[in-house]
Amino acid sequence: MRAMLLERVRDANDGAAPLRAVELPVPEPEAGEVLIRVHVCAVCHTELDEIDGRVAARLPVVPGHQVVGTVKAHGPGSEGAPTIGSRVGVGWIFSACGQCDRCREGRENLCAEFRGTGCHVHGGYAEYMTAPSTFVHPIPDGLDDTAAAPMLCGGAIGLRSLRLCELVDGQVLGLTGFGGSNHQVLQLARILLPDSPVMVWARNPDQRRQALDSGAAWAGDTHDVSPHLADAIIDTTPVWEPVMAALDQLAPGGRLVVNAISKEETDRSLLAGLDYAKQLWMERSIRSVANVTRSDIRDFLALAAAHAQLRPLTQRYSLEDANRALEEIRSGRIRGAKVLEISRARAQ
Repeated sequence: MRAMLLERVRDANDGAAPLRAVELPVPEPEAGEVLIRVHVCAVCHTELDEIDGRVAARLPVVPGHQVVGTVKAHGPGSEGAPTIGSRVGVGWIFSACGQCDRCREGRENLCAEFRGTGCHVHGGYAEYMTAPSTFVHPIPDGLDDTAAAPMLCGGAIGLRSLRLCELVDGQVLGLTGFGGSNHQVLQLARILLPDSPVMVWARNPDQRRQALDSGAAWAGDTHDVSPHLADAIIDTTPVWEPVMAALDQLAPGGRLVVNAISKEETDRSLLAGLDYAKQLWMERSIRSVANVTRSDIRDFLALAAAHAQLRPLTQRYSLEDANRALEEIRSGRIRGAKVLEISRARAQ
């Protein structure tokens, strides 16, 4: 089968393509697993974190964790698994132990044995992959493959972030960065918090225009001052500068929710300039979002099935163009979500 393989951590400045096109054997599903023929796989900034070494991947590995495909076979002991021929998705959460206190509390995203798809196990930048049958998700009939793929991480983690904001309808929501996740959060907010104005900070003028066209009340550059202090802000950027700027825009009692699996080190020195009295006092708080649970993914898919306006903007690429898609994310050329078309059977 065709696949794109990450074999080693790369220096972002060495000019070499980080992924290599290879031929690999079609995997055999193990006990409790299903074999999936991959239709599409959306591209995520987390792949860059793996490539750069900020997130420790098990190398060599096939990246990709926003996968939509068809079940082709069952491994032993897969009773209750999705039927062969059914369409399923695989997100960032590949598996968790199911036995620890956090799993039993419904916080499997914090399990010490959490495994990430395309990081700790092979993912969806390939024609086939395997996954535990209990960690794959039925794709509603009303969603085509290309639209569904970015929902499996960008959408689901956006929903988790919005819930952590603990907003009441009418309170002000802020978004820093407007890529694959936050552009879906804006759509979510229009559905779940219809009276809440949304402020967007993004360096890319095209993203600011996109935010306004999608219903944002205001959009500005990273350090621009919005017309309203935010009751909560969701940060999806890979660097620290927007985090520090967002703290200046929080209302008393406001919450900054950092939706990023890692941050680049280039501007970490900015943290030394934290002004406690101005940026944290008055019960302002910062919290992080770690991974997703299966319920985050299934809840987002259900919302998308019920609301036709909840659809990501997508750009399509071939599997062999994965390196180009990743480089465009690295350089900030992001408009919506990037999706690799691998099998055109259900890609629409």
